[in-house]
Amino acid sequence: MNNNAKNRIMVVDDEASVLITYRLILEQQGYSVGAFSRSSDAIRALEGEEKYDLVLCDYSLEDQHTGFEVISAARKRDGCIPAALLTGYATRETADEAASRKIVIMFKPIEIEEFLATTAKMLRRNDESNQESGQENSDSQSSV
Repeated sequence: MNNNAKNRIMVVDDEASVLITYRLILEQQGYSVGAFSRSSDAIRALEGEEKYDLVLCDYSLEDQHTGFEVISAARKRDGCIPAALLTGYATRETADEAASRKIVIMFKPIEIEEFLATTAKMLRRNDESNQESGQENSDSQSSV
């Protein structure tokens, strides 16, 4: 069984062909994918029971919405969830805001190898961070 199967990824893009492509690429690697074409649907899913391990979101979404809104909603639930903005263009202000929020930027068109490598790296860092905090929690509990 593929080790990626335990990871659930949210992908948000208002361009249907791009969304389908991302979803298929990730599913071929064994990831479980929630794909959304509207920011409101993605935010509603984040408010539900489904847990995501990573958010990949287009910067420019429908009706003047941005990926920052979706990522903010995800981080209300899990403050440490890794996230990336996928964009064909980003102003210096957008890049600075992303950096200040610890959000990765991937520039379109994205090479498949880069897309998968960046996705895997973000999930790996998150897993390592969760393991370290779990170890710290068990250390602090055992010292009580």
